[in-house]
Amino acid sequence: MGVAAANNKRHGAYAVVAITKHGVEIARRLGGALAGADVYYTDKFARGDEAKHGIRLFSGNVRALLPELFARYDGLICIISLGAVVRMIAPLLKDKKTDPAVVVIDDKAEHVISVLSGHLGGANELTRRVAAILSARPVITTASDVQQTIAVDLFGRQFGWEWESADKLTPVSAAVVNEEPVAIVQESGETGWWPEGRPLPKNIAVYGSIAEALAARPAAALVVTHRLLAPEEEAILQNGVLYRPKVIALGIGCNRGTSADEIEAVIHETLNELRFSMKSVKAVCTIDLKKDEQGLLEVVNKYRWELVAYTPEELNTVSIEAPSETVYRYTGAYGVSEPAAKLYSGADRLALVKKKSGNVTISVALIDHQKKATMQGKGKEACDGLSSPHREAAPAKRP
Repeated sequence: MGVAAANNKRHGAYAVVAITKHGVEIARRLGGALAGADVYYTDKFARGDEAKHGIRLFSGNVRALLPELFARYDGLICIISLGAVVRMIAPLLKDKKTDPAVVVIDDKAEHVISVLSGHLGGANELTRRVAAILSARPVITTASDVQQTIAVDLFGRQFGWEWESADKLTPVSAAVVNEEPVAIVQESGETGWWPEGRPLPKNIAVYGSIAEALAARPAAALVVTHRLLAPEEEAILQNGVLYRPKVIALGIGCNRGTSADEIEAVIHETLNELRFSMKSVKAVCTIDLKKDEQGLLEVVNKYRWELVAYTPEELNTVSIEAPSETVYRYTGAYGVSEPAAKLYSGADRLALVKKKSGNVTISVALIDHQKKATMQGKGKEACDGLSSPHREAAPAKRP
């Protein structure tokens, strides 16, 4: 099987590449144990069962194969000498935000080494997984991992938090690992970003507000909020990273045929009025009559938001401030945007109850993760409905 033919097939997340007899044994072990792994090795060591196991064979120098795998996979696991891998991938490197994870395994499977994209690309985590499968020693040199402190570029990533800007990632990371005073201010978002029962490093302190953090004069800061900062607060970002947690639920109702441009403009205008960030929007919530509304679908697909649709009966279970008999006659619900936002967020009060603008009605809710965590501690039933739809959730299609 040639390389070109193999690469036209659907592929997994990781490519495992081997060029030696012992490397082939290791690659085959990983192919059977690591989910999402595609195995590639030289046809010199073909056994005749490769097609049965979905293994790709290649001929010639692996150097010719690596550029295509580098572009196609989320991670490369190379059972090749570290120096050779470094030389082969050097011309392919672009940016740590886009380069795949690269992991190297020695020919006896004694060490698994995280080589490239340790944090953002997931090489460190992949190294641990592969080492566990092979009973090998993981070799990770990233300072934050070694020191067991916060990885600034991964902070909140498991929750879907986004950076406002990556400009200060490097200097803030340096402050963290060099044990300089670092402030954390969290106004919204999930609270479980640090392992429970393990104390924060001594150089990191959590403050109740940006003003308190500024007064402490830290060397760096991590700020987690859905708000647009006021001018007097922006000094915290001189050496700080601003994270946007996904905490905003938009309840939206609209007339049939409303354009995506009009819906998007109303969302922009409304969030700017509230001084909220678009990057913190998690979901658009509406009535099930609108789940196929083209304008809504275009907007949620553009921003990769979740689209959640509720039945009229579900919407009518929610107490709202402005029930409408007119809306009821047309939809069977006494409101759309207000109860939809409340249902999804679990909020008792909304940041914006309801605003009518042209063909669009919008309500805005914030998901209170601290409240959710407290209620979860009281039992599952107490927190039903918080930040999860009661019913059908239609995820936005990925481009």
